[in-house]
Formats: sequence, C-alpha cells, structure tokens
Amino acid sequence: MTIVVNLDIMMAKRKISLTELAEKVGVTMANLSLLKTGKAKGVRFSTLAAICKALDCQPGDLLEYIEE
Repeated sequence: MTIVVNLDIMMAKRKISLTELAEKVGVTMANLSLLKTGKAKGVRFSTLAAICKALDCQPGDLLEYIEE
C-alpha cells in the first residue's frame, strides 16, 4: 500500500511555483519540497487545507492510494 502525493501535478496545472505556494500556504520551501517529492512522513490537516485553498483543489487531487 502506498500513498502517492501528486502536488507537483497540481502545481503544474495551476502554474504556480514552489516558492509562491510556500508563501501562500505559510510553510517553508523545504517542508513543501519534502511533501512534493513524497518524502514527508505525514501532513497536518491544516497544511493540507491551506494547500487545497491555494491550489483550488480537493485533498483527493493531491493524494492517491495505490495498492501494490
């Protein structure tokens, strides 16, 4: 079981840079980069909500479950 983070796809669709998203969400670029690359161990709901607001999307647009 794997959870895949599709943040990079949504950022490309919305034409927003990592720097701009980090500023809008209020997190560091380093933390956002960890999430974008799938190396984050978890994400707070408040952070996920802020990302969804900034990208005008739903959590399901960012997270995908893949059965191995």
